[in-house]
Amino acid sequence: MIDPKRIRERYNEVKAGFDARHYPPHFLENFVRLDLEWRQAQQEIDLLKNQRNQLTPKGKPTPEQFQKLKELADTIKSKQDRVQTLEQDASHAALYLPNVPHASVPVGKSEENNIEVRQVGKPRDFSFTPKAHHELGTGLNILDFERATAVSGARSVMYRGQGAKLERALINFMLDTHTTHHGYTEIIPSVMVNSASMTGTGQLPKFGEDSFKLTDTDLWLSPTSEVQLTNAYQNTILNEEELPLKLTAYTPCFRKEAGSYGKDMAGIIRLHQFNKVELVKLVHPDQSWNELETLLNNAETILQLLELPYRVITLCTGDMGFTSAKTYDIEVWFPAQGKYREISSCSNFLDFQARRAMIRYKQKDSGKVQYLHTLNGSGLAVGRTWAALVENFQNEDGSISVPDKLKPYMGRELLS
Repeated sequence: MIDPKRIRERYNEVKAGFDARHYPPHFLENFVRLDLEWRQAQQEIDLLKNQRNQLTPKGKPTPEQFQKLKELADTIKSKQDRVQTLEQDASHAALYLPNVPHASVPVGKSEENNIEVRQVGKPRDFSFTPKAHHELGTGLNILDFERATAVSGARSVMYRGQGAKLERALINFMLDTHTTHHGYTEIIPSVMVNSASMTGTGQLPKFGEDSFKLTDTDLWLSPTSEVQLTNAYQNTILNEEELPLKLTAYTPCFRKEAGSYGKDMAGIIRLHQFNKVELVKLVHPDQSWNELETLLNNAETILQLLELPYRVITLCTGDMGFTSAKTYDIEVWFPAQGKYREISSCSNFLDFQARRAMIRYKQKDSGKVQYLHTLNGSGLAVGRTWAALVENFQNEDGSISVPDKLKPYMGRELLS
């Protein structure tokens, strides 16, 4: 949530940020109107209260004074109901306002305007035509789409045998790397989250159509453990010396993939349920931009250790997420497709989520309570890492070589 004071005092700056996002202007206009009506109504009440205080005698009021005070009290009460409604309406309208892009974010309309930061690793030159991961997986009987579809419908998969072990090995490898070498604390959260938590990190109210809600409950299947890890500290005031908090979790994630009809129907790139290792940071505002670079490096390390070629891009204003002030995407190379595909997004939200979820810290010296900054990134999307690894390490006979870093987890050098 954007600080309302920022909108009131720097409206042109905020509007320019929304325009750069190509965000519909009526959302901002609606909030400004409601916010103004609420503040004007509140000022009316304040004036009436001041008038009541001036009319209140030090001793017992006369009948005329008593009647006048009663009329003022009734007027104040009737107006307070309207003020409360306007305040709620303005607060609800604010939930539909995205974050303002940071000045360093390139301006653009779509992914075509994203800026490449660097490429790491050279795509392998194959002496044969590389197969797609789903062809390799079904050929080795380590992916089963037919049975998964019979059980769960489209956009589903079952990992089998060595394929299941490879998925589990990747999860453990990622968690071990982030906890042992990068200083994150591992969490095992529930995959069910309530509406307040979904609102805190920005999935609600605007993007509820892309998530699965449990019937007759206030619970949702989590679309990303960013929701659980960040909201673990909702309505909390941390001590400054506790920052930064660095959390990681493996969870299954659930998304309807609304709006992606017909995209990536083959393989495991876009499923309704997928596994992901998430990285979340709660940090001091002065450190959030440094922490974003560190977060990005932490996610990149996984691909470097697995010897997978990738690139880093900065998302432009028109392609970045609703809650983000700046986002880097990491894209891994898929040789069968001959292109890079997203495997992680690393974002700095500044105080946007912290305001929605009421996550604050107390300054050590002054004792003043301030909103902290939140960041998150995938470290990594496990299924997409599985797919990229299988494609990049395939052999002409259809077998898959196991990267050195995964051999201790797999207990073998080859999937065949």
